[in-house]
Amino acid sequence: MATSIKDVAREAGVSIATVSRVLNGKANVSEQSRKRVLKAMKELDYTPNIFARGLGLNTMKTIGIMCSDSSDAYLANAIYYIEQELRKNGYDSLLCCTGRDITTKKKYLDLLLSKRVDGIILVGSQFVFNEPDDDCSYIIEASSELPIILVNGYIDSPNIYCVLCDDYNAVYNVTSSLIENGRKHIVYLYTSTSFSGLKKLNGYQDALKNNNINLNSEYAHLCSKNISDALDYLNNMYYNRLTFDAVVTSDDLLAVGAIKYSHKHNIKVPEQLEIIGYNNSVISRCTEPELTSIDSNVELLSMQAVDTLMKVLCGNDVSNKNIISAKIIKRNTTKF
Repeated sequence: MATSIKDVAREAGVSIATVSRVLNGKANVSEQSRKRVLKAMKELDYTPNIFARGLGLNTMKTIGIMCSDSSDAYLANAIYYIEQELRKNGYDSLLCCTGRDITTKKKYLDLLLSKRVDGIILVGSQFVFNEPDDDCSYIIEASSELPIILVNGYIDSPNIYCVLCDDYNAVYNVTSSLIENGRKHIVYLYTSTSFSGLKKLNGYQDALKNNNINLNSEYAHLCSKNISDALDYLNNMYYNRLTFDAVVTSDDLLAVGAIKYSHKHNIKVPEQLEIIGYNNSVISRCTEPELTSIDSNVELLSMQAVDTLMKVLCGNDVSNKNIISAKIIKRNTTKF
């Protein structure tokens, strides 16, 4: 296996950022550290980014972007903001839509590495799952060659920088607010067991536990990401006499299913049933009544991801975890 920037940092006893500063000729490195890095590079026979440096350049000025599904409204918005910010910083981008198959994800990551991009941004939590068969090793391996920015996922490894929405507290807080408002039978509908998906689910579960409400597995349901699946599940609960007085969802589409359910059964919203969506998408303003939704600050999240990458490429020391708060946008499906 070829020597990586991680190997150089380990051999020299410095951070990856320090090695990056030496490679890019930055002045903010002590002479002692510079000598250690250069010595390690020589001993390990390390040659950085041969193609770019062979042209006398320090950078290809291109960033790779990967996402699992560009038709997803949230991911599409994130990609738009990321590409916009990259252009402001003088960088082009290469976009790969991978789907959810791990083999395809690895294939496209290898493709971006072969294009000698300066860094890679993984958009969305579908790249990290907390499951036994989850394999993040290909991401960790790639980070030995260039910086990886992970948007709404977390991997604790050198040269991987994670920018996250605080999904746990967002769902915890709205669930707690519903309970304070007198709701005791709260349904949670979600679409994923990704890193972000599980944080949201844990927020719902902990809010119930901390308010002495028993967890009922039938009140938390993993749905397909479509309106009809949410509607069908709530209808089944109704016909099985499983009463509920609030619905919290991990995506606005599922909340639309809850609103359609209320219309079908002549249930008044928010008097009899309170409903909360997630992502504050345009659809939240197209329902009747208009939907209260959690805004995950996708624009700020995307801007922070690019800002983090720019700082890393400049050789600055950067925290590997940056958490951004969500905010609740109150409309007409809640009383609080």
